[in-house]
Amino acid sequence: QVQLVESGGGLVQPGGSLTLSCAASGRTSANYAMGWFRQAPGKEREFVAAVSWAGGTTYHAGSVKGRFTISRDNSNTVYLQMNSLEPEDTAVYYCAAARSRFQRVADLRESADFGSWGQGTQVTVSS
Repeated sequence: QVQLVESGGGLVQPGGSLTLSCAASGRTSANYAMGWFRQAPGKEREFVAAVSWAGGTTYHAGSVKGRFTISRDNSNTVYLQMNSLEPEDTAVYYCAAARSRFQRVADLRESADFGSWGQGTQVTVSS
């Protein structure tokens, strides 16, 4: 089991930037691909981005491509750099770890593909 703790959410003006962090812990947490999802009020949870266990492969949903960037470092922290934020980006953002070790990013698009979740962090984009 991988334990995940998100941080970095908050209130930001349209056009602004914010970076979310997700600290992963657990004996083999470094072997898991990771992802970010978001859920706005009244909407289903939406896939945002994923990064491979080694950090070399990433995938971003079309709605955030070119504005958001997922990455991970050697300390097993996953980041979501969010630029040019829009009010439509307002949501609770969740970090997640894949169900199995060494899964390919290409196989990670749905909530069911992930087995461990953080508690979520609120991002509000408003003037």
